[in-house]
Amino acid sequence: MTLRGKGAVVTGASRGIGAAAARALAAEGARLLLVARTQGPLEELARALMEAGTEAHALACDVTEASSVRTLADKARAALGGADILVNNAGGSSSDPFSRVTLEEWNRMFAWNATSAFLCTQALLPGMLERGWGRVVNIASVAGLHGAPYIAPYAAAKHALVGLTRSLAAEVAGKGVTVNAVCPGYVDTDMTGRNIARVAERTARPEAEIRAAFERLGPQGRFLRPEEVAGVVAFLCTGAAGAIHGQAVALDGGRGN
Repeated sequence: MTLRGKGAVVTGASRGIGAAAARALAAEGARLLLVARTQGPLEELARALMEAGTEAHALACDVTEASSVRTLADKARAALGGADILVNNAGGSSSDPFSRVTLEEWNRMFAWNATSAFLCTQALLPGMLERGWGRVVNIASVAGLHGAPYIAPYAAAKHALVGLTRSLAAEVAGKGVTVNAVCPGYVDTDMTGRNIARVAERTARPEAEIRAAFERLGPQGRFLRPEEVAGVVAFLCTGAAGAIHGQAVALDGGRGN
């Protein structure tokens, strides 16, 4: 267990990549504070982890609000003695032609996908620097590396998250803290399912047809599993990954080649 005793905060932890990341960190011995907007699924995951022998705490929190993030930081100090690891997974997506994008949608995508990571990192990074060890892993997207149609607000926000990752990494280099981004392609999650349903509704095509088209976008012809993303997240949090810093790691099945 390479992370035994380390305190880890995972946002967006109630399902999908966040829940898988929490399980992967638990398997490496980390103590967990699970954060999401919905309390029920969080508590279920925390109970399951505790039954398996992991110290796990749950906190319903809106990480787009500064006051809520201050509460999160207080909880991390009280429950974990501070956060050694932060996985910024909270986020969301939308899909519209650019001409139909509203300012509200634009601002919402930035709040969910970029501002949340800024707030959480700013709240928890000082403790990492004080202790001389820390890991920040931002869950971005291949949309943060390459443009794609109909997702301008989401892609712009994920590009911002990658930019934050690289800039902060340069700032804290040599201080014992690494900052990286993981950029997956389509992952088999509820969020992807909702996107497929929206496209199917707008195009009057069957969801199965849309799903198959999305799967064909990757050379491997399939969606990623949340556990595949979580495995990379967990590795980046270990001591063995100490030289990986300021990177945007693409998990796209070879699409970027």
